[in-house]
Amino acid sequence: MLEIRGRDFYLDGKKFNIYSGAIHYFRVPHEYWRDRLLKLKAAGFNTVETYVAWNVHQPEEDRWCFEDQADVVRFIQTAQEVGLYVIVRPGPYICAEWDFGGLPAWLLRHEQIRLRCYDEPYITYVQKYFDVLIPKLAQLQITRGGPILAVQIENEYGSYGRDKKYLGFVRDLLRKNGIDVLLFTSDGESRYHLSGGGLDGEMKVVNFGGYPENNFYDLKELQPDKPLMCGEMWCGWFDHFRERHHHSADAWSKKTFRRILEQFFREDANFNFYMFHGGTNFGYMAGANYAKYYQPTTTSYDYDAPLNEYGDYTAKYYVMRDALCKKQGIVPPELPPRPQTQALGRVELTQRTSLFRNMEALSEHHTDHIAHYMEYYSQSYGLILYHTEIEGDYPDTSISADGVHDAAWVFVNHQFVGRYDRSRPLTRRQIKNGVQPSESFTFPIPAFRGKVEVDILVEGMGRINFDKRLADRKGLAAVRIGEQYVYDFDVYTIAAERIDSIDFTAGETMGPVYLKGSFSASSRADCFIKITNLTKGYVFVNGINLGRYWDVGPQRALYLPGVWLREKNEVVVLELEKCKKPVIEIVDHPIFG
Repeated sequence: MLEIRGRDFYLDGKKFNIYSGAIHYFRVPHEYWRDRLLKLKAAGFNTVETYVAWNVHQPEEDRWCFEDQADVVRFIQTAQEVGLYVIVRPGPYICAEWDFGGLPAWLLRHEQIRLRCYDEPYITYVQKYFDVLIPKLAQLQITRGGPILAVQIENEYGSYGRDKKYLGFVRDLLRKNGIDVLLFTSDGESRYHLSGGGLDGEMKVVNFGGYPENNFYDLKELQPDKPLMCGEMWCGWFDHFRERHHHSADAWSKKTFRRILEQFFREDANFNFYMFHGGTNFGYMAGANYAKYYQPTTTSYDYDAPLNEYGDYTAKYYVMRDALCKKQGIVPPELPPRPQTQALGRVELTQRTSLFRNMEALSEHHTDHIAHYMEYYSQSYGLILYHTEIEGDYPDTSISADGVHDAAWVFVNHQFVGRYDRSRPLTRRQIKNGVQPSESFTFPIPAFRGKVEVDILVEGMGRINFDKRLADRKGLAAVRIGEQYVYDFDVYTIAAERIDSIDFTAGETMGPVYLKGSFSASSRADCFIKITNLTKGYVFVNGINLGRYWDVGPQRALYLPGVWLREKNEVVVLELEKCKKPVIEIVDHPIFG
C-alpha cells in the first residue's frame, strides 16, 4: 500500500517516487492500449494516470457502457500486466478538453440544475454514477492485489468554486464505495487555487507547465509535511480550431525537458506528465474553451506529447527515457516497435445526396410551441434543425435567433440566406473596448405576403469543458421575425451517424450533403484522411465517426487507426458547407498547418 511518511511516499515499506504519465483509455483505440502502456513502461515510468469520462460510461440516463472502448477495468488490468501502477481521476468532472468536461449532456435537460456543487439534483446523479463506477475501481486497488495507488477527488476545483460540502460529499462517496487508497485533490499552483480546491486532511498536488522551482513554492508553504507532487506537468498543449498547431522544436524539447526532469529529481518530487500520449477526440467528443470568445478544440489531441497522436516516438520521449532510466539505475528496456503507417491514395466520392432529403431517416421529429436546446429533446451531440412557417403581410424584415450554439445555416423558402459562427474571434480592438461576443444572428429577408418557410440548421461543436460556462447547451434559444418572437416549430434531432439509413439515390438539392466512396486496404497499418478538398463536417469510415474537420485549421487530416480498416472500406463524408472537389486522399502522416 502507498503510504505517506513525512515528505516521502512508501510502497510496501520502501521509499517510492511516483513517475507517472497520462494516457486516456477513451482517446486510444482499445486494440492499442497495450502498445501505448508498454511504451510508457519502456520510458522508465512506473505509473499511468487516467481520467474516467462519465459521458462515456453513462451516455444516456438509463444506459451504461463498460465494454470495448469504455472498458476502463480492462485498461487498468492491462496496465498491471505490463508492470505499471495506476492513478485514477474519476471526476465526476474531469475537464480534459473533453466535451462538457466529461459530464453527460443529458444533465442539461434539467434547466435549473447547478453543476459541480452541493445541489440536490446534481449530487443525486453523481451518487448514482459513482455507485456503479467506483465498486469496479475499488476491486483494482493495490490493497486488493490491483495496481491502483491513488484516486483523485473531483478535478481542479479551485479553478471553479469553493464548496467544501460538495468536495466532502465526493470524498465520502468514494470511501463509501470502497476506495481505501490515498485520496488527493489537484489544483493550480497558487494559494488561490489550492485554498479553494483543497480539502482538510487530504493530500494536495499542483498542476503546472514550466519549472518546478517556481511552481512548488505555495504547495511547500501550505503543505510542508507531505510529499511534493505535480499532478499535471503540461509537457505540451492542445489545439483549438483557427490556432497554430502546438509543436516544440526538437532542440528546444531536449534542452527544456532535461532541465525540468533534473529539477524534479533535485526536489525529490513526484510527477505525472500530462499528456504522455494524447490520442484523438473521435466522434463528437472534442470540447471547447471560452477565453474572450468560444474556442472549439480540434479532433486531434496530439498535445505535442512524448508519444504523438498515433503512438510514435518523439524527441521528448527519448529525453524522458534517458533521464528516468538513469535516475532509477535501470537499463533502458527494449523499445516496442514504431507504428506502421500507409498511404492508400485518392478516393473518389462518387455518390452524393442532400442531408435535407434524408431528414426523415436520419432524425427524430418533435413538434414544439417554443424552440428549445437539443438536450431538451434528449439529444446529446451533432445537429438539430428548427423548421417553422410564418404567415402574414410583412415589409422588408429579418430573421434572427438568440443563444445560438455553435454554428448555424439559415434557409428561407429553401434558399440559403446566411451562416452564423459562434467561434469567430474578436479583433484586438474589440477586446480592448470590452466588446462581448454575440450569440445571436440577424439576416435580412425581403417583403412577403402569405407564407414563408424558415429552416435553421444548428451544429454543436463541443461543449465548454473548463471554467464558469459549463452549462453550454446546444442549438438555439429563440427565433424572431423582426422584433416578434416566433412560435410553433417542427424540430428534427439529427443522428448524423446513421450512415446505413441514407438514400444516395435521393439526389442533391440544397444545403449540406453526404458524399460516399470506397477503397481497399490490404494492410491494417494506420493512415490519415487528408481533407483539404472539404470545408467543414465529419468523416465516417466503416460507420465510425473519425471526428470533425474544418478548413480553418490547423488540422488538415483525420487519424484513421488501422485496426478499423477492412479489406473493402466505405467512407462517408457529411459536408456542411462546400465540397471543393469530391475527392479525399489517404496519406501516411498527419498534416497540420
